[in-house]
Amino acid sequence: MTLARWRKLSETAVARNPRWSYMRDSFELPSGTIREYHYVRTNGSAMVVATLGDGRVLAVRQYRYLLERDSVEFPCGAVRDGESYEEAARHELAEETGQGAGRLVFVGRFNPYNGMTDEMCHVYLAADLSPVVATPDETEEFELVPLTSWQIEASIRDGTIWDGMTIAAWHMVRLRLEGAPL
Repeated sequence: MTLARWRKLSETAVARNPRWSYMRDSFELPSGTIREYHYVRTNGSAMVVATLGDGRVLAVRQYRYLLERDSVEFPCGAVRDGESYEEAARHELAEETGQGAGRLVFVGRFNPYNGMTDEMCHVYLAADLSPVVATPDETEEFELVPLTSWQIEASIRDGTIWDGMTIAAWHMVRLRLEGAPL
């Protein structure tokens, strides 16, 4: 069965900033009804699960303004204009952890909120870490949180890790880290 497609009639950027645009489209349903769709357009994002030599992975704790609470997450950030996903991954890893990756392997991608954004998040596994100069944005402060696989699983279950993008990325990399074939 082929699902019916909507026909875009117009597209308007309602607001823009350096990271995303708030969009409003006018579209026609297969029934002929005209509607509006509001969403966020981005260049995408890159998330990095960085492995340490002892088997742990490196997460960061940071303050999240909208929910007024700390969040334990894997390093992640927006792809800037003219930047590749891999460049964004390396940039975010350095900025948030002070580490560079000797090896960076693409694992997969996902959309964090497919009804509200066109964003695709590319997930990378990083290894062979070495210190680099970290320069976080003025709005960012990070605490390094090295975690074992067991601690990550327990933290997801008890709500300590509540960031959906981190949970999705963990699901994508955990079997690879445990040595299972993918």
